[in-house]
Amino acid sequence: MTPEKIQQLIASQMPDAVVEVSGSEGKFVANVTSDAFEGLSPIKRHKLVYACVNDQIVSGELHALTIVAKTSAEMD
Repeated sequence: MTPEKIQQLIASQMPDAVVEVSGSEGKFVANVTSDAFEGLSPIKRHKLVYACVNDQIVSGELHALTIVAKTSAEMD
């Protein structure tokens, strides 16, 4: 699993999001900015992102993903 592949998986299911993924060896960090997070708790934001890569987590292809999920207003 590569950062680019994770980025593609998240972006394909959250097309309005800006996604940046870094890391290697099964441990990655995803910075996801999307207005879809507006009004959602941090847990609900993380669930939205995890849903994009759930198959890879279940299969063991992706071992650890740290998520930073913010709205565009929170990035200012």
